[in-house]
Amino acid sequence: MFNIKSLLAKPFAGMINYQIQKEAKTAVADQQTILNQLVKIGKTTVYGKDHGLEKVTDYESFKKAVPIKDYEGFKGYINKIKEGGQNILWKGKPLYFAKTSGTTSGVKYIPITKDSISNHINGARNALLAYMSKTGNTRFAGGKMIFLSGSPILERVGGIPTGRLSGIVNHHIPAYLRTNQLPDFETNCIEEWEEKLEKIVDQTLGKDLTLIGGIPPWMQMYFDSLVAKTGKPIKDLFPNLQVLVQGGVNFEPYKSKLFETIGKQVDTIELFPASEGFFAFQDASDAPGLLLNTNSGIFFEFIPIAEVQDENPTRYSLAEVKLNEQYALIINSNAGLWGYSIGDTVKFVSLNPYRILVTGRVKHFISAFGEHVIGEEVEQALLKTCEQHKASVVEFTVAPYIQQAAGKSYHEWFIEFEKTPADMELFSATLNKYMCTKNVYYEDLIAGNILEPLHISCLAKNSFINYMRAEGKLGGQNKVPRLSNDRKIADCLAAYITK
Repeated sequence: MFNIKSLLAKPFAGMINYQIQKEAKTAVADQQTILNQLVKIGKTTVYGKDHGLEKVTDYESFKKAVPIKDYEGFKGYINKIKEGGQNILWKGKPLYFAKTSGTTSGVKYIPITKDSISNHINGARNALLAYMSKTGNTRFAGGKMIFLSGSPILERVGGIPTGRLSGIVNHHIPAYLRTNQLPDFETNCIEEWEEKLEKIVDQTLGKDLTLIGGIPPWMQMYFDSLVAKTGKPIKDLFPNLQVLVQGGVNFEPYKSKLFETIGKQVDTIELFPASEGFFAFQDASDAPGLLLNTNSGIFFEFIPIAEVQDENPTRYSLAEVKLNEQYALIINSNAGLWGYSIGDTVKFVSLNPYRILVTGRVKHFISAFGEHVIGEEVEQALLKTCEQHKASVVEFTVAPYIQQAAGKSYHEWFIEFEKTPADMELFSATLNKYMCTKNVYYEDLIAGNILEPLHISCLAKNSFINYMRAEGKLGGQNKVPRLSNDRKIADCLAAYITK
């Protein structure tokens, strides 16, 4: 397996990792340079003229000129681009539209420009090279690699090639890696996930697979399909499998089951990509969090989570952030996104260098009773409870239950167990205890007898797969929200509850 690609990767990885660590030390200065560059080009665009970017001289004047908006606030400009307009959000026209489904905006068309495409391509590359440099492991570069991604077939919208981000990036895989890549182009083009998964299983069996990348629940489905077909653990099918590259959701709830299915532990590399940009990546296995991508065409801003719904929230640059505070992530980029709220929440676990944890989604929370429970809290509470009770979980989601009759309201947890706890009542009490330690407002509501302790509804095997299939969201980059502030998902999952 140690071939010429493995050999050549070593010096290249060292060079790139040296650059990554060098830029980590100049992050604040690089961010200021990027802001200046963005404004210089942005002031010549339709957006820039509408918002007076020519008057911007520093960060304070930038904040006054550029309002915070989500995709809805950009639809008018996006429509102008789709109608053939140029110099709308950024110079010229976008190279691509990354097509993604939004929970409130329907289909979203996110521009990727000539200037921003390198951010998407180099982000994942740099994460792999940093891993190679730090660990000295370059052997996997000589084996087969599989990335569970969307179809690379692109349609045209307003004359602009349009498709899933993973499909767009697929067109930019370097030629020297093409011979390593699985599955083949034809299989990657299959839209129906289960049909595609079956083909991927057939194509990868008997191959020297060394790396797999994708969202953890869909990696698990791939592994389960392999085991069902062969009756063998993954380590016997792919003895040289060394690396999992994952992102999109918190890895911790999936890790134990993935490693159990593989039959051994393998190294993992975490990424923080989105259609709007490649924001951060794991640059070291011995340090918590993901290194913020501070010199790649994106100027980052951070809004305290408590102010995220305010009309004029406080906005911080990288130089102003604090450790362990919850922030909504805002980006300004050379893709033409300005004051753009991507919907994710983060907290800094290091300021030297700047490393973050992704803690949830702005719109995925429960605050039906003023508790404002976030994704990080429910994931950590469940993980600790499972460890204590020797249980394991396939997937879960949480929703409020607002009592209409006699009795009190509560949080309802919909859990599909891989290994069910021996005492469900004790498991539920432990989970409730950990939730109280994670969220003081939740604790007050329980202690004040406003809420009942949480309820657990156990779901049948494959409930979440069946739910996602019914919603037309099975596979690819889709995932189940951890938290909802309403009962839409809960009402759908009710049909899968077991006694």
